[in-house]
Amino acid sequence: MQASSREPVEPISTQQLITRLSSAIQSLKTLRCLVDAEERIGRSYTPGLTLMKLSFSPLKVYIKNQKNIEILYVTGQNNNDAWVYPGSFPYITLSLNPTGSLMRKGQHHTVLQAGFGTIADLLGNPNGQSSTVFTRSFRYAGDTLAQGQPAYILRSDYPQFRYITYKAGPNETIHSIANRFGCGEYRILERNSLSIDSKLTEGQALQVPNSYGRRTVLVISAKTSLPTSVTVYDDGGLYEKYTFLNVVPNQLIPAAEFTKDYQGYKL
Repeated sequence: MQASSREPVEPISTQQLITRLSSAIQSLKTLRCLVDAEERIGRSYTPGLTLMKLSFSPLKVYIKNQKNIEILYVTGQNNNDAWVYPGSFPYITLSLNPTGSLMRKGQHHTVLQAGFGTIADLLGNPNGQSSTVFTRSFRYAGDTLAQGQPAYILRSDYPQFRYITYKAGPNETIHSIANRFGCGEYRILERNSLSIDSKLTEGQALQVPNSYGRRTVLVISAKTSLPTSVTVYDDGGLYEKYTFLNVVPNQLIPAAEFTKDYQGYKL
């Protein structure tokens, strides 16, 4: 009997799904995709459509969005700054710190997290063995169709999501606190009216989320075990959603496509 087109080809457990997803992300050598994004910035939502090319180990990233902003980051080049073409006046290429305040303004994530970096962080260790209550909350939640292809749903429901008061310890940074709570840096910056370059003092009280979200829904391709979308909700409703289109994993990307003078780039 032929399987329904709506069903992945085999039953799967939560742990198998997480392990396959983590392994597929960790095994990526290259990735091409188009990312349809929606991020909550303040009280409004910022849509975005971004072309991405990535090569891993060492990391190389080329990004171009619908505003014709282009970004190229190549590990070890340009003093580890990114080349950024703003797509508007003054129409000159800038060199910017990829984790600095200019490139983080109005952005949930950095260029260094392009692709599936944030999803890998949500899942915990590469082998799928999660170490926090939040990451252990993911459960296989059924099957679906994504972009016309069979897919699995991996869902986390974490009703205990909330902001807590946290006092910074000696030498702590926004980055280290975000890693401690697995909450991402953006909400800490927004809730406490900080910039990514803000220096914390020992004992400084901050409002910090105790996890990444109240509900997180991952849709995972049954064929590639890679995400086709991720949707995150928090106490304010939809926090962010990313849909990955035209995903091409592990197909050779010529080295020339990660250079400033590649044909068609304006960098």
